[in-house]
Amino acid sequence: MAYGEDQQGQEESGALAVSVDDFSALEDRVRRAVDVVKRERNARIAAEARATELESRAIQAEAQQADIEARAVQAEAQAQSQSTEHEKLQSELSAMRAERDQVRQRVERLLAQLDALEL
Repeated sequence: MAYGEDQQGQEESGALAVSVDDFSALEDRVRRAVDVVKRERNARIAAEARATELESRAIQAEAQQADIEARAVQAEAQAQSQSTEHEKLQSELSAMRAERDQVRQRVERLLAQLDALEL
């Protein structure tokens, strides 16, 4: 019986040794899985941060575009107003030139009449 007990003890010891090796391999696999999960989690956090940053930039770009469009509309309205004002001033200038010509003609007639009186 002593021999049987000794053999049984060796078998348990061998099974225990295999079991420890299996446990070490499992432990390594779990560590690698944890590392993969950590890397993926960090990558997800980085991707979410990048997405948030890009969304913020897109919102800023849209706001800038709206501001530029508003300025363009304002500039166009101002240009139209100035064009209207320019046309009005051109019309007034033409009227004043015509009036000046009429005054000049009247003055020339009066001077001609004065010259005729002096003779």
